[in-house]
Amino acid sequence: MEAFDAVIVGAGIAGSALGSVLAPRGVSVLLLERQVEYRDKVRGEFMAPWGVAEALRLGLEGVLLDAGGDYSTTFVGYDEDVEAAASESAPLPFGRFIEGVRGALCVGHPQASAALRSLAENRGATVRVGVGDVEVTAGARPTVRYELDGECFDASCRLVVGADGRQSSVRRGFGILLHQATSKATLGGLLVRTSGWPKDWSIFSNEGDVLHLAFPRADGYVRLYLACEPGPRSKGADRGRLLLEAFSSSAMPFSAAVRSCEVAGPCAYVQGSDGWTDSPVVEGVVLVGDAAGWSDPIIGQGLSVAMRDARMVSDVLLEAGDWSPNAFEGYVTERAERMARLKVAGYVNTEIRCTFTPEGRNRRAAMRADSAINPLTLAPLLGSIAGPETQPAEAYEIENVQRILNLR
Repeated sequence: MEAFDAVIVGAGIAGSALGSVLAPRGVSVLLLERQVEYRDKVRGEFMAPWGVAEALRLGLEGVLLDAGGDYSTTFVGYDEDVEAAASESAPLPFGRFIEGVRGALCVGHPQASAALRSLAENRGATVRVGVGDVEVTAGARPTVRYELDGECFDASCRLVVGADGRQSSVRRGFGILLHQATSKATLGGLLVRTSGWPKDWSIFSNEGDVLHLAFPRADGYVRLYLACEPGPRSKGADRGRLLLEAFSSSAMPFSAAVRSCEVAGPCAYVQGSDGWTDSPVVEGVVLVGDAAGWSDPIIGQGLSVAMRDARMVSDVLLEAGDWSPNAFEGYVTERAERMARLKVAGYVNTEIRCTFTPEGRNRRAAMRADSAINPLTLAPLLGSIAGPETQPAEAYEIENVQRILNLR
């Protein structure tokens, strides 16, 4: 049986980021990953400014930029009832929210995962890929049994970190209850390459029965997302073509750039949802990233959540000799409040942007007018850019949510 300080199950964004921070600080790390090569799962391209701040604290900005990431400094919201020139005259500068943060960072999920895993290994972590079934036994000295190349191996450690995604076997193995809530919107994504998109402009645009979202990366790549109600558009072999048609036939700017694009990845749709746990910690085990719960992908918080999880857990492991559940009390409390606020932000965003009815159009117009006089109107959405903790608590209370949704 091998012995390590920490065994991290899952070498995606959160697990690899954590391993790359712990290994050079004298913590012996075993990093286990099922995928030999990461697949494009049509997710995790956008890191909000508050997530970039966490990446900077972890010293990981450079590796993400080297993996093909690039900064988006401008966010423009279009609407079918607003002239494009008016929208472009009042953009949202991503760089204004956090001192020292240039903007949002857009990076491919497979490329970022591979780069962070390589960094962890180069810094001294033991990395094993192609791993099969994993069994974890918790306790003061937990053990991990994993399958690799048809053989079983055992490792003991001080702590197991479950970073193995939404379907976490570590979470299920300990009976940590996962709560889920689905939203009204289905979100589809497709990676394209085009020469006609401003490299630092991210956009959203309401038009008809869809919400368009687009986030550019380096070398002309743009991740297109389409939020819509569940239906034929999101199913079948034609879903990629239909997504492109929805963009290229739109009245929004840059639709011509989509018409001339090259498809650079698969198309997939996912039902919007939030997932959360009562506590991501048990004796000998802590969960991070999607394994601990996630926010609705329509507000693009996955990478930012992963960065803060990695930073907070690494702070505990590097600063405290105590790795017991009590040592993670701050992480448990902060994460619960953070995810609760992001759940509100996702709900408000979906109700406002994905209500494709005349009443929904009227409410969007009323919200634009009200936001000019009431800072609480946009506060839940701004929290997903600057960090949910930056907005006043009353912004997330049911009274404010109902006030926003009752605007007409």
